[in-house]
Amino acid sequence: MTSFLIAVSILFLSAVPGALAHKGSLFWERCSQILSITGCIFGIYATVHMLAHPENAALTLQWPLVPGALLAFKMDALSAVFLFPAFLVTAAGSLYGSGYWSVRDKAGSGAWLLFFYPILAGSMMLLLCSNNAILFLLNWELMAISGYFLIITEREKEEAHSAGFTYFVATHTGTLALFGSFALLMMMLPGALSLPAASSLAGDSQQATAVFLLALLGFGFKAGFIPLHIWLPAAHANAPSNVSALMSGVMIKMGIYGIIRITSFFDAPPVWWGHTVLTLGLISAILGVVLAIAQHDIKRLLAYHSVENIGIILLGLGIALIGRSYHNESMIILGLAGALLHVINHGLFKGLLFLSAGSIIHKTGTRTLLKYGGLWKSMPYTGFFFLGGAIAICGLPPLNGFVSEWMVYMGIFSSIHGQMLMGTFAAPGLAMTGGLALLCFAKVFGLSFLGEPRTPLPSTGDSPKSMLFSMGLLFAGCLWIGLAPATLVPFLQKSVEAWTGTPATTPLQALVSAGHISMIAFALLILVAILTAGMKYKTSRQQIPRQPTWGCGYMHAIPRVQYTTSSFAQLISDFFGWALQTEVSLKKPSGIFPVSKSSCTTHTPDVLLDYIIQPIFLKLATVSVKIRSFIQNGIVGFYLLYFLVALCLILILI
Repeated sequence: MTSFLIAVSILFLSAVPGALAHKGSLFWERCSQILSITGCIFGIYATVHMLAHPENAALTLQWPLVPGALLAFKMDALSAVFLFPAFLVTAAGSLYGSGYWSVRDKAGSGAWLLFFYPILAGSMMLLLCSNNAILFLLNWELMAISGYFLIITEREKEEAHSAGFTYFVATHTGTLALFGSFALLMMMLPGALSLPAASSLAGDSQQATAVFLLALLGFGFKAGFIPLHIWLPAAHANAPSNVSALMSGVMIKMGIYGIIRITSFFDAPPVWWGHTVLTLGLISAILGVVLAIAQHDIKRLLAYHSVENIGIILLGLGIALIGRSYHNESMIILGLAGALLHVINHGLFKGLLFLSAGSIIHKTGTRTLLKYGGLWKSMPYTGFFFLGGAIAICGLPPLNGFVSEWMVYMGIFSSIHGQMLMGTFAAPGLAMTGGLALLCFAKVFGLSFLGEPRTPLPSTGDSPKSMLFSMGLLFAGCLWIGLAPATLVPFLQKSVEAWTGTPATTPLQALVSAGHISMIAFALLILVAILTAGMKYKTSRQQIPRQPTWGCGYMHAIPRVQYTTSSFAQLISDFFGWALQTEVSLKKPSGIFPVSKSSCTTHTPDVLLDYIIQPIFLKLATVSVKIRSFIQNGIVGFYLLYFLVALCLILILI
């Protein structure tokens, strides 16, 4: 545990040289990045060491936070699941920042980013190992505030401030719910502020239900599942891409960690807990990917895929909770192991995708998909890494997304015998999610890297080496877990045992079989690559005439005749029109020989935010302004009256 605290201390320390880089000093920037990466390396070592020596996983310092609450830390296999991708993505993002958001080009915002980035990362690491309620909430608030400052890194943009405000309101609404949840939890443990052991509390009481519902609300705002996702798309889109990678790959998982940790305290919870989580997961998975398909902004699209993948994680957790209610160990281990493995996998491939998207934005200067095209010619390495992330997020072998979704499928199938209705909906829902994700990334990759350029291609070549190395690091992690998932079996079994509080006897054979499928897929890919290379070598020695692609009557192919984001997704957008409420702006041609240009543009709003929450807040703001103008009317007599009324109320109450 000591090595973990050293790692986190180094992370926090890296914020100091980051702040000193505000005048564009590359020296302080390098110092900050070296310290940050060093802290992450120490952190990965500490996580692995804890798994090998669990007897050293707790540390209580005699430093009182409040009376009765000491500075207590504890790392177990459950927190290690979240720590591993957190350290890895943080390190990759730190290295990536030297080429993407350097103080050399952006002195003020670059130093801002270097200061708050390690604070966000460090607060999440401490949160995962907090062993009492006060320390947990303190780190939760530090994470929330540092996240806000990172979202508004580009402070000159109104859009960034709007995204930051929405995030700030959402996260603190969730924090209020968490105060209530922890207060009720501590009432169940009189005289103690330490978090209870797994399965130490009865789950069938009304108080336990209140703790669960408040935790689901509070942690749900951070996790971003539907309908609590309102802050997530704008925040991810407006933050720098390495921050987006950290927020999507790690920060939203703090909400998942909270739900998993809270539910671990209760033995045999009511079965409706699991059904509630499962239903929320199914809705988030399907609607998240549908909303992603309709987006024109590459980072908003990836943000909605975070909603989708949080839904997949909740599917696994819901299965595990139902299994816990029925004492079905197969459902517990397959469901929870699948969910936890997807936590790791999503952190890796979503971090990879956001870093790849950031490289595209860095070169093209825009987030709009309609302005991309043909980028493979100038950015082949970035294209390769983006393709790898796309394969992983679609759940295809041989990369890591396949093995965790395979585990969730196995959990669903294991439940069908006793819970036929649940399995009947969950399995097709997960299959639909995978199919729609494949459609979405066929659109994104095709529009971005293939076809004719819609705008002039970047003339400076691919991304800097630091950015490419960061993407390569995360891609290597995706490939490792995809090809050798069996290496994680002991790790995942320990994490399931930490959740249930009892030894697991059911082996994770499903993970081994998933690894075999990935190996076969990888071998086939190698074979195809060899055959392709051989054919290319053979044809290179022959004179083969080359002709331009048929361009529909034009001399050569032009961007106008290519698919757009709207036309590619039209079928799905129409089918889910009831949920998307897509707005169409159509300018038809007029006359026999039209003079003016015709056009058709679409915009897909976030129905919950744009049509429900924002109108309510605008109404509240209007009422608040009227109340304020009435109370603060400038008449001294009214102010004296307020004092008199307040004094009378105090006397009555006392």
